[in-house]
Amino acid sequence: MLSGHEMQNDGLKRTPLASLMESLGGKMVPFAGYAMPVQFADGILKEHKWTRANCGLFDVSHMGQAFVIGPDHETTAKALEALMPGDFVGLKPGQQRYSLLLTDEGGIMDDLMVTRSIHPHFEGWLMLVVNAAFKGVDFAQIASRLPEGVRLEAAPDRALIAVQGPKTAEVLAPHCEDSCDMVFMQSKASKIGGIDCHISRSGYTGEDGFEISVKSEYANDLARLLLKNKLVKPIGLGARDSLRLEAGLCLSGHDFDETRTPVEASLSWAIPKVRREAGGFPGATRILRELSEGTTQKRVGIKPLGRAPAREGTQVHLDGVYVGEITSGGFGPTFGGPVAMGYVRADLAVPGTKLELMVRAKAHPAEVVKLPFVPQNYYRG
Repeated sequence: MLSGHEMQNDGLKRTPLASLMESLGGKMVPFAGYAMPVQFADGILKEHKWTRANCGLFDVSHMGQAFVIGPDHETTAKALEALMPGDFVGLKPGQQRYSLLLTDEGGIMDDLMVTRSIHPHFEGWLMLVVNAAFKGVDFAQIASRLPEGVRLEAAPDRALIAVQGPKTAEVLAPHCEDSCDMVFMQSKASKIGGIDCHISRSGYTGEDGFEISVKSEYANDLARLLLKNKLVKPIGLGARDSLRLEAGLCLSGHDFDETRTPVEASLSWAIPKVRREAGGFPGATRILRELSEGTTQKRVGIKPLGRAPAREGTQVHLDGVYVGEITSGGFGPTFGGPVAMGYVRADLAVPGTKLELMVRAKAHPAEVVKLPFVPQNYYRG
């Protein structure tokens, strides 16, 4: 049983599932201060393809879970709307929303999920899941800016398991029948194999799937129960990265940071109409101006036209002139070739635009493509 996280001799934290992941053959590497499995015996390529076809189980307990708690939903929601451009007042019970934590200048500190509980006992509570690398900064920023009567309560005693892939609902159904009734971005409190869980139908692979929040002491029992199914295999960080890249999903701190606004990062869809009309979020003046007038750079999908992948930091040129940079890149196993995302001059952010990628001082042909590289298969009912 873990309360919080155990620490290794090398100073890395261990999630409640770390020992189980090691026993399953996980190759552990440092990630965001944690020892995390990068791959298992099958290797990244097979793990990626397995998740696209069946069900992959990911330990994502390094992510930051917390609750923002106020006297009623509207008070709590408005407190968060002062920090992010999401519509949280309009969030219905059992709904989840993707949003962005912004600096006062409109830069993106982090992206996160915000969920309103369906249980009346938790009226006035909003659940947050933030990225592992930034959770300390995120929680400090949020806590310091909440009004009187609203507080942030971190939940380090909870683990998080993601099960992803087209067979996931089939895997969960015998243990949690009501999970199959959920659609993408819905959540509920339920039981899986008699274990109390908070389940959301969401994930970071572009596939149908669920993220399951559970008390740390029950995490191993839950993971073992799911892994008994022959459709389920443990999957590491390597395949998680290639899956999300094919799906066109951003990696915080890489595909955006505090120097990029939601408009530049092509995340304007996370700012709903009601917030565009009312403003009132950090950097609103700049962001609303960019929505109407445009920006100098935009995040786009970039397809290298050869076989060599373009890694993060690769310069993008046009006719020998620097026009942008790759922020994520690698091989897309489902796509069947190299895939990348990055920023280019806004006038070049049109699918079909030909570019050059500078790899070892040599120009390699590439073109701007529409994201995602692989169609997203979220279950919408």
